[in-house]
Amino acid sequence: MTDEWGGYKGTNLTHGTTNHAAEYVGGTYISVEPFHLDRYVDEQAFRYNNRATKDNPLTDKDRFALVLSQISGKRLTCDAELTGKLGETAV
Repeated sequence: MTDEWGGYKGTNLTHGTTNHAAEYVGGTYISVEPFHLDRYVDEQAFRYNNRATKDNPLTDKDRFALVLSQISGKRLTCDAELTGKLGETAV
């Protein structure tokens, strides 16, 4: 689920959109859990390291393409410890 930002068009993603002018969906971090802090820090470090500067004029589209290039073809796995489902088999 994303907003209606034009950068998502042409990415071959199948997803729903939200018009923020018509409805509010929620903040980025509704509840920050201590065991996820390393992931929050990683995200903010990525944003900082890939910010637009005079020498590196990145746009939101450039950053989005960079993220997609780094995750394309990788399998998302659910860690049982991360999800709190220690007794279940990962799919």
